[in-house]
Amino acid sequence: MKVTTPVASPFRSFWWGGYECTDQLNCFGHRVDFLPLTGHLQLIDEDYTALNPFNVRTVREGIRWAQIEKTPYHYDFSTVKTMLDAGQRHGIQQVWDLCHFGYPDDLTPLHPLFARRFAALCRAFVDFYRSVRPDDVLIVTPINEVSFISWLGGDARGTSPYCHHQGWDVKYGLMRAYIEGANALREADPSIRMLSTEPLVHIVPPLHATPRERRWAREAHDNQFQATDILAGRKCPELGGREDLLDIVGFNYYYDNQWQNGTPHKLGWNDQVPDPRWVPLRNLLRSAYKRYRRPFALTETSHPGIDRPVWLRMIAEECAAILREGLPLQGICLYPIVDRPDWDHLDQWHRSGLWDADLSQPGPARVLHQPSAEALLQAQAVITQAVPVRQPRAILV
Repeated sequence: MKVTTPVASPFRSFWWGGYECTDQLNCFGHRVDFLPLTGHLQLIDEDYTALNPFNVRTVREGIRWAQIEKTPYHYDFSTVKTMLDAGQRHGIQQVWDLCHFGYPDDLTPLHPLFARRFAALCRAFVDFYRSVRPDDVLIVTPINEVSFISWLGGDARGTSPYCHHQGWDVKYGLMRAYIEGANALREADPSIRMLSTEPLVHIVPPLHATPRERRWAREAHDNQFQATDILAGRKCPELGGREDLLDIVGFNYYYDNQWQNGTPHKLGWNDQVPDPRWVPLRNLLRSAYKRYRRPFALTETSHPGIDRPVWLRMIAEECAAILREGLPLQGICLYPIVDRPDWDHLDQWHRSGLWDADLSQPGPARVLHQPSAEALLQAQAVITQAVPVRQPRAILV
């Protein structure tokens, strides 16, 4: 399968940095706010300057809905303005999440006014953004990872609305809001580019599975596409989804994104003896591309601990293979690029970024993980070599 017509990328660089921006209620009902907690708000100039040696010119940021709209229909974008100014100073393109795992205190996706409030936020954000950046290419993710947050809040009781066996209801409410918000964005500014971000997973039956177990696993695997299919109008057409709302399709892929259905058993990605059910990332990306036929990006990827460099090399090799096939992969986002703590246990940091956090110093201070830095430079070289000369491309190194 080849793409014969090159697809121009709207991104300034092929490699992106992602800053954890969740402002959700965690499993204990406590509001977390990761932009200040990780130090990114305080150290944004330092963080952006630190990207220069890696030629990262595109980042994912979040506006933090729960902080923006403390009172219904009243918005305070002053912090976003501060971040925009920093991006302009450093020549950084910011891709904005409008809802990244957090809602105002008086809302949940099951609230009857949730979609209306979100659409109003989208209109207000465009008005604000164009008042200070009238000519930029604006790329927006309306709601991040609907599939994941609907499971966490609707089935696992891990965040608002703290439900069990209501994952579909939460997903339906989120997608109603997503579509109304996407329409509001396009009405306010037809030039807006939209980037969806959903987990890319592989769910398998047990070894020596029965026909019923294989069927259940196949159904669970296919459910990962429900949110994007709703956005495209292929499922739940009453919500108003349309194919033209699919713009750039983002996939989030981590080390634990392949597992055995109905169990906590994860398929090891780097085992000495590979699990025969493990599927290479290139196969998952190729299959997802065939489903939607849109430009796409790896919008989140990282690994905790000492295996970070090995993971980066694997990601580069898999994405290079996709590029050599001519598929329109437009970016890889290291998420988080600066380390973050656990949502529920804030004293436990993941050590999954290109920079670790030194909690002994104010900030917290940033400590470059040198093995990951070296692996990233090598990964960038692998990607550069894989891209056909004729293909329009962002900065690839």
